[in-house]
Amino acid sequence: IENPDKHIWMRRFTRCALAVLLWSAASAQLRYSISEEVNEGAVVGNMAKDLGLDRSTLKTRKYRVVSGGADPLFSVNENDGVLYVSRKIDREEVCAQSSVCLIDLKTVLENPLEVHNVGVEVLDINDHAPSFPEKEKTLEVSETVPAGARFQLKPATDPDSSSFSVQQYKLSQNDHFRLDVKDKGKDGKIPVLVLQKPLDREAAQSHSLVLTALDGGKPPKSGQMAIVINVLDVNDNIPMFSNDVYSATLMENVVVGTEVIQVNATDLDEGQNAEVIYSFGHSVSSNVINLFDLNESTGQITVKGPIDYELNDKYDIEIQASDKGLAPLTAEKNVLIKIVDVNDNAPEIEVTSFSSSIPEDSRPGTTVALISVNDLDSGLNGKVICSINQEVPFSLSPSLQDKMFSIVTKSPLDREKQSHYDLTITAKDAGQPPLSSEKTIRVVVSDVNDNSPEFILSPYTFYITEGNNPGASVFSVKASDGDNAVISYHIVRDRDEHSKLTSFLNINSETGDIVALKSFDFETVKTFQFQVVASDSGSPSLSSNVTVNVFILDQNDNAPVILYPVSSNGSAEGVEEVPRNVNAGHLVTKVRAYDADIGYNGWLLFSLQEVTDHSLFGLDRYTGQIRTLRSFTETDEAEHKLLILVKDNGNVSLSATATVIVKVVEPKEAFAASDVKSSAKDDEETDVTFYLMITLGSVSVLFLISIIVLIAMQCSKSTEYTSKYLQEANYDGTLCHSIQYRSGDKRYMLVGPRMSVGSTIVPGSHANTLVLPDRRNTSDEVRSYLVVFYTKFDEKI
Repeated sequence: IENPDKHIWMRRFTRCALAVLLWSAASAQLRYSISEEVNEGAVVGNMAKDLGLDRSTLKTRKYRVVSGGADPLFSVNENDGVLYVSRKIDREEVCAQSSVCLIDLKTVLENPLEVHNVGVEVLDINDHAPSFPEKEKTLEVSETVPAGARFQLKPATDPDSSSFSVQQYKLSQNDHFRLDVKDKGKDGKIPVLVLQKPLDREAAQSHSLVLTALDGGKPPKSGQMAIVINVLDVNDNIPMFSNDVYSATLMENVVVGTEVIQVNATDLDEGQNAEVIYSFGHSVSSNVINLFDLNESTGQITVKGPIDYELNDKYDIEIQASDKGLAPLTAEKNVLIKIVDVNDNAPEIEVTSFSSSIPEDSRPGTTVALISVNDLDSGLNGKVICSINQEVPFSLSPSLQDKMFSIVTKSPLDREKQSHYDLTITAKDAGQPPLSSEKTIRVVVSDVNDNSPEFILSPYTFYITEGNNPGASVFSVKASDGDNAVISYHIVRDRDEHSKLTSFLNINSETGDIVALKSFDFETVKTFQFQVVASDSGSPSLSSNVTVNVFILDQNDNAPVILYPVSSNGSAEGVEEVPRNVNAGHLVTKVRAYDADIGYNGWLLFSLQEVTDHSLFGLDRYTGQIRTLRSFTETDEAEHKLLILVKDNGNVSLSATATVIVKVVEPKEAFAASDVKSSAKDDEETDVTFYLMITLGSVSVLFLISIIVLIAMQCSKSTEYTSKYLQEANYDGTLCHSIQYRSGDKRYMLVGPRMSVGSTIVPGSHANTLVLPDRRNTSDEVRSYLVVFYTKFDEKI
């Protein structure tokens, strides 16, 4: 070989130029080169700079090298994007004897997802010397072997790449043999001894040669094998194969023992020199010997081990045919076995990047994960289809790279409906029958504050009995939030008239329990309303409000008040004069009383507790009228004392007493007294009439203002609530009245005794003003009017 170093450098230059051209043609992929055996931590290249990435975001975006192995060869620094060697690289271990050792790396950035491919070429160094499988080779050659006979030797091996592997052989100087080298391509160079001139056993019984193998290093490394040639006599014909070409096809995964092909060779000699035996050639690797078996007698090749198309799709096997002569002659023939692929590999799914949590407000098309699929089969057997067979708001989107898919959202997400999804990805090839595999990943939907708190009721209506304990919880409101957020409550405190009462309310911001800081009095306020706001703990916070209507329920907390006889010094006592000649049924007087409570609590009953003569006077229990039961006699006493008890109808009755002194007088004295009383009454009535006119005028003005305000408020509100709380006042002499009100679909009424015949409702009073006739005797034409005012709320709070 002439000037081998020049050829080696020419090949290196050509390879470098080709790499530069490929780099410019595929600018989307980085490519670096580094020598094998460099120390751990050696810098390969600055990928962030070469890719134009922002180094300040590398760490937050989790810049990393995706590796399927447990002990990766390379790693990337998240701070500066520099690619480093993780451990020492033995090129012969990684790429065997490949001419170019290119390692493809995937680098991934998250948020947003970004994938870059980087190729690192591992450059070979000449760190191995050629070696022969045998230190000494003995050949037996007959003297009749003609010139040009060829003797193939076992080649030397060198684990280095092609440029540093065995490049040439040298044979020591001799007169009978020369060296010929047969190039077998990827199987390397095979040294062959060629006989230049016939051997003469009588001149020399043996010849000693030295075969030297040189690699392509500078300086080259070498290995030697000693060759001893023993010269034999006769047997001058070599076996001849019957076919020029032997080839066969074989399905992968065939059973052991399957016949592949049979070769046949013949020898024109006779006897043992004509008997042919078959063997594998010296260039056949041990892997082939483990897969195939050759019958040395018949030349039949059978399957010995598992055949896998994915490991090798064809085998070029060299077969030797040798005779049994004392100096065997050998012929070589190559048998080409093509392996047919069978769909025996299921697709493999690899999740290269995965965001386990995704916000529920993510837009459709948001990438959740990046997956890659791979099938070791070829053709249709290796064509993979990926799918998600569930009804989920996710879909698979093909990537720009082959066999890469993105899992993206296809519709809006709602964590309140479903908080996570278990996605089952199915990869199926196109083989017959098809093979498939599945991989399940869980995607968690993270919460976003998109739900306002909702109250259980709207509006709330509560009924509180007056006289409640200050500081005790009176009622509670409750709201729920679909985001499971912490809810806080507060009362809206405005400056309007109704909201003044909210200053006496306090709400627990965590539980919604409302506490009254004072006792409510039905006689002061009957109903009011306010608003409660519920706010969640999101950012920004969402809130909602609800109206709370509160109705105060009456309690029997007011004792009856005696209006007549007029009270003085803490007791009610009056004196009535009755002519002695009156008949039975004569109206002596009428006891009048008033109770501030309503309903049964304000329904008054009258009873005689003490009387000097039960047969003379009777008391109407409902009206309080005292009448004579019979006519007076001469034996009857002139003065009688009546003690009247007035009590209400509450669960715990409250009462008051009045004393009436009845004096029996002669008819003339009675008339005189009547004139005096009439005169006094005229003066008294004049004063009462004056004050009554002033009072009635004031009330009329306030009443007109109230009517105007009520009309305005009613016009601004739904008619549904106009009869929410209605109050009717009926009078039967005891100042009792009834209350009607509605809560939801139910209507309630508290009724007192019926009105007396003489009672009348003033027109236009809306049952708020009650006029009561006052009859002291049947002939008396003077009437006094007592005006009682009630406060009424006729609106929905």
